Amino acid sequence: MARYGKEHKQVTRQRIIEKADHRFKQDGIDGSGISTPMADAGLTNGAFYAHFASKDDLVANVVADQLRTQVERYDTLRPGRQGLEDFVHGHLSPKHRDQPGTGCHSATLLDEIGRRTDVTKQAYTEGATAIVEGIAARLAPADPQPARGKTIGLFTMLVGTMQLSRALADRKFADEVLEQGITNARTFMH
Repeated sequence: MARYGKEHKQVTRQRIIEKADHRFKQDGIDGSGISTPMADAGLTNGAFYAHFASKDDLVANVVADQLRTQVERYDTLRPGRQGLEDFVHGHLSPKHRDQPGTGCHSATLLDEIGRRTDVTKQAYTEGATAIVEGIAARLAPADPQPARGKTIGLFTMLVGTMQLSRALADRKFADEVLEQGITNARTFMH
């Protein structure tokens, strides 16, 4: 019985994290309290504190979970630079731009993460480091460390390109920003 209880608690905790992730990306971290993601998970507000110490604890866990998932997705890409090219095209696609609720945290919530507590910033830092290391390993598999600067440039360019494209009301201009971002990314990859 106790084993079931721990497993059930972990499953419930993961459901809260997933619902909060979607809600944060859709409404913003500051635009969503704890009641909405809890309701989305089919739970009461009272159940929240059985899983998280505070909203900041939830935010840090959401950020860590989603960045870990993003890094794991790299393993499903084609090997080497072809996989990186696939990643760039997927990241800088109109579909990704138009569905921020299912997109990456960096392009959707970076400005809010920058205003969160050190716990959330640390969770983001660890995830961003893993992302940079994963990209660097694709750019220079034999010796990724020298590719780190180029990788940071590529990562920041991808995030900024998506943020700008999402902010534009002119659809043609927004698409042009994405297309130029893909062209710019290719210069980082070669």
